[in-house]
Amino acid sequence: MQQFDYDEMLDLLLAKDERYPRAAYHFVREGLDYTQHKIAKISDAKEPRHVSGQELSDGMRQFALESYGPMAKMLLNEWGIHSTTDFGEIVFNLVENNLLAKTDKDTRDDFTGGFDFDEAFTAPYLPLAKPKKKPSVSPKAKRSK
Repeated sequence: MQQFDYDEMLDLLLAKDERYPRAAYHFVREGLDYTQHKIAKISDAKEPRHVSGQELSDGMRQFALESYGPMAKMLLNEWGIHSTTDFGEIVFNLVENNLLAKTDKDTRDDFTGGFDFDEAFTAPYLPLAKPKKKPSVSPKAKRSK
């Protein structure tokens, strides 16, 4: 079995496609590990299993929130990741360069329209809305009655 250096292969990938920096690829790789671990824990499985694009997108959302909290969206955007479609582009760049595997059913479309980044990464950190107060009658208006 031939050994390869992940970082060397990533260098070749980055030379061909400069849309995403190295950090974005490392995030997706770590997000995949996180997702497989979470799914194995939930299902009580001994071995990690293949995850779908939707599962991976959701796992990366959870991983980003746990790892970076309110800074998650800013960091992802800094890395050129603005939607789940970008997750798919990175995953398939890794697949096409033999750094990840896929099944025959896996497509880039699996990552399309996954979730809204503002809703996923900003909304959890917004203050809860306070109930609207009834408009108060000004003292001047009370006297004129």
